Amino acid sequence: MPKRFLRKHLPDHTTFRDHPRLARFGHRLHDPNLWHLNRRSVAGGLAAGLFMAWVPVPFQMVLAAAAAIALRVNLPIAVVTVWITNPVTMPPLFYLAYKVGALLLGTEVEHFDFELSWRWVRGELGQMWQPFLLGCLVMGTASAAGGYAAARGLWRWWVVRRHRRRLARGRTRG
Repeated sequence: MPKRFLRKHLPDHTTFRDHPRLARFGHRLHDPNLWHLNRRSVAGGLAAGLFMAWVPVPFQMVLAAAAAIALRVNLPIAVVTVWITNPVTMPPLFYLAYKVGALLLGTEVEHFDFELSWRWVRGELGQMWQPFLLGCLVMGTASAAGGYAAARGLWRWWVVRRHRRRLARGRTRG
């Protein structure tokens, strides 16, 4: 993962430090590990964000920020990654989580019409909460583990590739 690419597309750390919802974390936001772009920090931030993206509650970004602070991994990447589940992608991803949970529990997948309202949450979700939450936990864990491994592997590949190119350039000059 090129640092220049990430620095170019991620907001400045002062943007996060000055955000009113993150002010409750106080001095913990000044930990340099939260802002470093290295293999461990980026992969950990990606994993924290991917896991929190599957948590079916509002304000997932605050949860991702709390996880990044607790784990001392890249905070902006954790917060940005949560947006994988957004209002457009949330219904199909959470339906997938429900199907995975139903498969693991051995229950039948029931058809339902999703509606973003408290009435739907109390009525429909009350009947299928167990497979839904199990599916969210499994998908969150799998996404976090896969994202962590992919980020570490991609970062390593990038570093080795750059090193080999430097060596090749050195041989052609000398």
